[in-house]
Amino acid sequence: MANPEHLALLQSGAVTWIEWRKQNPQLEIDLSTANLQGENFRGANLQGVNLTKVDFSHALLVRTNLSGANLSIANLHQAKLIEANLSEANLSIANLRNATLTQANLSQVNLIGADLSEANLIGAAITGANLIGTDFRNANLKDADLAAAKLIRSNLSFANLVGANLITTDLSGANLYEAELMQTYLYQANLYKANLTNSHLGSSYLFRANLSEANLTNADLTCANLTGANLRGANLRGANLRGANLTGANLRGTNLTGAIMPVM
Repeated sequence: MANPEHLALLQSGAVTWIEWRKQNPQLEIDLSTANLQGENFRGANLQGVNLTKVDFSHALLVRTNLSGANLSIANLHQAKLIEANLSEANLSIANLRNATLTQANLSQVNLIGADLSEANLIGAAITGANLIGTDFRNANLKDADLAAAKLIRSNLSFANLVGANLITTDLSGANLYEAELMQTYLYQANLYKANLTNSHLGSSYLFRANLSEANLTNADLTCANLTGANLRGANLRGANLRGANLTGANLRGTNLTGAIMPVM
């Protein structure tokens, strides 16, 4: 439960809250389960605060510092988190559906099992984040930095990942059905057993990527760089590989039935 004194100070205004936090830098702040729906906390310092099960739906959290905060099971539906700092925060099982997180800092964040479906994450920094089982259906991750993130079994169906950085990202078992991955950087990414059916990977950089046993049925891989990629046992039935670079790629056991192959 939220500490009544802490909650009253937060709702008394930005100046009071900032001054109180400066005077009590080591105090553990508890705002858990508080109803802060639609509140304006633009630029507030909520670093390291216990915000478990807080209702931040429709709240204004632009440039708010939430680094290291515990937001597990929190409700951030349609919250505005533009340029917010959420680095190393715990957002496991949180509801971020339709939230706006453009240019937000989500590096090293824990989003296991969180719902980010239809969220706007354009240009967000999500490096090294734990995104196992996270729901990104229809999310906009254009130009986002997801390098070294764990997206194991995550749902990225219909997501926009155009120009995103997925270098060394673990996408094993992830669902990327009809995802937009044009000009995406997937150097040494792990896509083992990933579902890439009908995905758009035109001009993507898949140098030394692991696509073994991945489902690439009807995928668009035109002009993709698959140099040294591991496609062992992958399903490329009906895929378009026109103009793709397959130099040194492992195609052992790959299903290429009906695939459009590059001209050698």
